Amino acid sequence: MKQIIRTALIISIGLMGTQCSTAQQTKPAQTQGTAVNEQQMKQFVDDLLSKMTLEEKIGQLNLVAVGFDVTGPVVSENVDENIRNGNVGGVFNTFTPVAARKLQELAINNTRLKIPLLFGYDVIHGHRTIFPMPLGLAASWDMEAVERSARIAADEASADGLNWVFSPMVDISRDPRWGRIAEGAGEDPYLGSKIAAAMVRGYQGNDLTKNNTVMATVKHFALYGAPEAGRDYHTVDMSMNRMFNEYLAPYKAAIDAGAGSVMTAFNEVNGVPATANRWLLTELLRDQWGFDGFVVTDYTAINELVPHGLGTEAEVGALALKAGADMDMVGEVYLKNVAQLVREGKLTEEDVTKSARRILEAKYKLGLFQDPYRYTDEARAKATIMKPEYITAAREIARESMVLLKNENNALPLNKTASIALVGPLARNQRDMIGNWSGAGDWKQAVSVEQGIRNVAGSGVKINYAKGANIADDPQMIQRLNAHGGELEIDTRSSEEMIAEAVKVAQASDVVVAVVGESQGMSGEAASRADISLPGRQQELLRALKATGKPLVLVLMNGRPLALQWEAENADAILETWFAGTQAGNAIADVLFGDYNPSGKLPVTFPQVVGQVPIYYAQKNTGRPYGGEMLDKYKSRYMDVSNEPLYPFGYGLSYTTFNYAAPQLSQTSITPQQELEVRVDVTNTGQRDGEEVVQLYIQDLVGSITRPVRELKGFQKIALKKGETKTVTFRITADDLKFYNNDLEYVYEPGEFKVYVGPNSRDVQELTFTLSGQ
Repeated sequence: MKQIIRTALIISIGLMGTQCSTAQQTKPAQTQGTAVNEQQMKQFVDDLLSKMTLEEKIGQLNLVAVGFDVTGPVVSENVDENIRNGNVGGVFNTFTPVAARKLQELAINNTRLKIPLLFGYDVIHGHRTIFPMPLGLAASWDMEAVERSARIAADEASADGLNWVFSPMVDISRDPRWGRIAEGAGEDPYLGSKIAAAMVRGYQGNDLTKNNTVMATVKHFALYGAPEAGRDYHTVDMSMNRMFNEYLAPYKAAIDAGAGSVMTAFNEVNGVPATANRWLLTELLRDQWGFDGFVVTDYTAINELVPHGLGTEAEVGALALKAGADMDMVGEVYLKNVAQLVREGKLTEEDVTKSARRILEAKYKLGLFQDPYRYTDEARAKATIMKPEYITAAREIARESMVLLKNENNALPLNKTASIALVGPLARNQRDMIGNWSGAGDWKQAVSVEQGIRNVAGSGVKINYAKGANIADDPQMIQRLNAHGGELEIDTRSSEEMIAEAVKVAQASDVVVAVVGESQGMSGEAASRADISLPGRQQELLRALKATGKPLVLVLMNGRPLALQWEAENADAILETWFAGTQAGNAIADVLFGDYNPSGKLPVTFPQVVGQVPIYYAQKNTGRPYGGEMLDKYKSRYMDVSNEPLYPFGYGLSYTTFNYAAPQLSQTSITPQQELEVRVDVTNTGQRDGEEVVQLYIQDLVGSITRPVRELKGFQKIALKKGETKTVTFRITADDLKFYNNDLEYVYEPGEFKVYVGPNSRDVQELTFTLSGQ
């Protein structure tokens, strides 16, 4: 076993009753993204708390949902009364300057201490201008674009009465059955960490007191993306080793970037639900990571501790508050029970004061005590929301998110004078373009694929349209989706009639463009799918189109990786577009016709079949790794399908080609104090300008614990003109080689390492270097 080199600072923590150690950050992080004077804030909040009754402090811990319609907020009598009495700390689901001002005035004009309200909302991938869903944003591998999308979202949201957003979601997920994989950055902790930090920077800027910034909420803390069987809200159970090495990094990155709040997860962590998990919310998040913001629960998460089996409503309320859950979303457990719990001695007033302080500090950082109406300027809203440059940005970023998965015989790009059979249930669709979690976005302003083709190709293109199939045909599925905002439009014709029509238009056209996939309601929260193939009779439609002999181009829309084995074998070209947002149709057409050369790379692995799930690139070898020999029985393998994914992590094609020269190392051995350079020349060998994401992976060959076969440790997105060569340089230090060992010490271990460079996690060239012990 290699000698273990520990970081300089090792501290002891209590871990679920077990003593272990870690090198996590112990010094509280500086408050980032604010321009406040810490001492002045403390003095102000101390003074305010000294004037507050216990009941007024409890009121700050209460987050209510206020319904909304086109005329403004629908305030129930109970909420109205609670706001007047100082029993509400924040409101969510209310936006627009008029609506927010109405509620803020209730608080300012009627409460004894005139404490302003927070206004939060699910601004996930844009507010009014909708960008690609987060998994699609991650596929851009462009941190400037990711940050730009969040900055625009913050500008619009803050102009629309909001000062707090429930984003970014940074949960690592390696199971595409889980619907909320759409809302995160995919399977990799390194890429996920970069995106988490970029999103926080975009939302919060460098000064939260500015009225065009909003407070970010990193969610869901923690491990929510790893539910058993891929079923939302289900049990999560993993080793501490895996938790620290594979799942916690993006949360930490968001905290280090200055995220102002954290939302708890619905799942349990080491047998204790996250919302009542003191180790998670206090010992790790605050004591070790130095988080100085406030923690909000997810929707009724405290109430749900009862069916988890932790006690009565009052008992779980005490557990959650002591654990470090500061604000109760909607459930009103704190409002109903905490005062009595204090009187009974089961909580102290200091427990309440701690949480109230954190919420008041957040309001101070946002400048709400100086001007509670700073986010309610109607003129600013009119000038800001969906302004032309934001629509342009939505189109540009959407193009970057698209991944070309296949392109045989140059089926793409299309000719602008071609006759196109535009087929599929999503070809004329607007509703699904903006995807799930689109919040305040108006799907009626989204551009359909058909309209985008007309906009980009102009009058020279001939479109022969046929729907071909419904997105879903199962009556129960349709009923379930439409009961919760699915808004599926079902054609009443038989499948046979619809397919026959599609075949007819295909036969009369030069090329078939089939726009297929999921509806937006098939992914997102509470939208897990056990079968992740194309839903309904869409594959039957594709088989009929294939039989015509015409070139078959698939445009995919989906909130998760799909199992596409037949489609990958039979389509001539496949373009993954996810749900691309307000400008979806224009952006898709830009790519289809070659006005933009696709550059996206998969942030998540695509399986051949659902039985391979969970599947991800950073797997570990077993004692019997499979080497590819068909008759090699006693190895870790399937009998009916290969171990390989359909499309690996980091994969994506271009309309041009790139050649990677042999990578070079600056040296073959480094000490912990030295830096290793990895250089590779990349040449655009095709006939078009293009962009390429050059990726670097590392493997620790021998460790005190088993290590993944590859781990992403660097990437650069470069633009190359045709014929151009660029040298890409990566720098590796001992810090890049660290991991958490079984004592949860953050260490690097001397020994031999492999470094891999290439266009994805599979197609790489490798080199070897050594890290010495001194």
